[in-house]
Amino acid sequence: MSAAEIMQELPKLTADERAAVRQRLRELEEQDESLFLHEAADSMFKDMDKQEAKNARRKTR
Repeated sequence: MSAAEIMQELPKLTADERAAVRQRLRELEEQDESLFLHEAADSMFKDMDKQEAKNARRKTR
C-alpha cells in the first residue's frame, strides 16, 4: 500500500483507530531517533579511537 493510499483511507478510520495509528507513528519515530543516536555515537567513538591511536603513535616516537 502506498503512502497516498494510506492518506486516502485515514478519514475513514474511527477516532480510536486514528489514535492507534498516531501511537504507532510515535513508536516508529522513537525507533528512528534511537537508531540515529546509536549511529552518531558509534561514529563518534570510532573517531575517538582513531585519534587515540594517532596520539599513541606520536608518543612512541
